[in-house]
Amino acid sequence: MMQLSVKDVADNANMIINGYAYTQDGDYIRVLNLNCLNNAAVIYNDEIIETNMDDIEIQIVLDYYNKNKEFMEEVNAEVL
Repeated sequence: MMQLSVKDVADNANMIINGYAYTQDGDYIRVLNLNCLNNAAVIYNDEIIETNMDDIEIQIVLDYYNKNKEFMEEVNAEVL
């Protein structure tokens, strides 16, 4: 099994907000809590469709996403 690297996830994320990495994967947005790698979610059509997060964390993740999704950058975007 491959070891998950926080650095690799962060480097490949389209957006990071308050420790949550949001990564575009086709029509899906994969979310990982970089402070607790066991907490993950998948967003599709602005709704969580799969997760192991509790209700409070789900709401936090969705709020961050909905307030900032317009700023999601392409993975290959230039970092200034």
